Amino acid sequence: MLVPTLCWLLVINAVAATSFWLDKRYAIEGRRRIREATLLQMAFLGGSPGALVARRAFRHKTRKEPFSTYLLLIVMVQAGAVIGLFLI
Repeated sequence: MLVPTLCWLLVINAVAATSFWLDKRYAIEGRRRIREATLLQMAFLGGSPGALVARRAFRHKTRKEPFSTYLLLIVMVQAGAVIGLFLI
């Protein structure tokens, strides 16, 4: 169970980071963008570390509201879940 979970987390974080990079690139080029809901779904599915790193690295979606609030809420809920798992 641990190995598939770690593989999933590696993949979803890579996909999330790549999606943030692509969305930034599309914005610069004036192309059609990746929906914010899609970016948040990737974070919710476990890609929040990748999303946070990409957000900072590419300076993308850093001031966008309510996107920033939703992303940080997802991170807090996931952090609480991980801490809760270790306390059980």
